[in-house]
Amino acid sequence: MQLVGILQIRSYDKIKEFLNEEHVGRISSIDKNGFPQIIPMNFVFLNDAIYMHSHVKGEKLENISRNSKVGFEADRELEFLPSYFEDPHNASLADTLYISVVIKGIGSFVSDREEKTLALNGLMEKYQPEGHYDPLTPDMRVLDAVSIIKVVPHTLHGKYKIGQHMNPEDRIKLAQKILKRNSPTALKTLKTMGFDVVDDKLEMVGQPIW
Repeated sequence: MQLVGILQIRSYDKIKEFLNEEHVGRISSIDKNGFPQIIPMNFVFLNDAIYMHSHVKGEKLENISRNSKVGFEADRELEFLPSYFEDPHNASLADTLYISVVIKGIGSFVSDREEKTLALNGLMEKYQPEGHYDPLTPDMRVLDAVSIIKVVPHTLHGKYKIGQHMNPEDRIKLAQKILKRNSPTALKTLKTMGFDVVDDKLEMVGQPIW
């Protein structure tokens, strides 16, 4: 079975929702010797662009100054599926349910103070939604103490694997195995797959549209 198309996230709103929920993304740039450098970063997705804050000096900033072509990705492992779900003797059948977004784009440094303020306040709203801080304003000197990296996507692709490639009977069997294994992420994974658990029993509420 060809899975590439089936695994593609077709909803841009779902991609935005996923990026707004994830707390760690990874930006890749090319160093002076031509090697990729990958750095985990906090980020926010605003106005169809990725924003990250950084120290004003560093290798990734030097890399982007030389070559503005960058990569960015965020991913979430939903559930590891042990091989014995399929065959207790064949370890190659182990699998993973996941969501991921991969971007190829152009990186730059934000100099406009209004946009810089937008990005920093967006980061605060994402990571500290409970508030208890004073929002930044463009006239604050603290804006000069940080760099804001902006990545404008050239291509943006999302993939997800939650059993949508399986027939309904096999999806239910998989969900039952996940429930029985009862990993720390099981209930959240089942909800993502379109199942509720009521009195320790599965109820299908429909396959999510991605």
